[in-house]
Amino acid sequence: MNLNVSGHQFDVTPAIRKYVNSKLGRVIRHFDNVIDAHVILSVNKLRQKAEVTLHVRGKDIHCECEDADLYAAIDLLVD
Repeated sequence: MNLNVSGHQFDVTPAIRKYVNSKLGRVIRHFDNVIDAHVILSVNKLRQKAEVTLHVRGKDIHCECEDADLYAAIDLLVD
């Protein structure tokens, strides 16, 4: 599986990249044949946003969540 993590208006640190990778590992166990995942993280003054698009065989799954904390937004995204 290819994982692409990008940041909008900030640089993605290795700690955030590792956190996203570990959290998405739980989701990937539920789907067979995940081709790739694109994660976009964006930071505004009061709201942090996390988006993911999973490309699985025959389908694309998109989800986005916002929270005051980026790590909490990633947790909501995975849930």
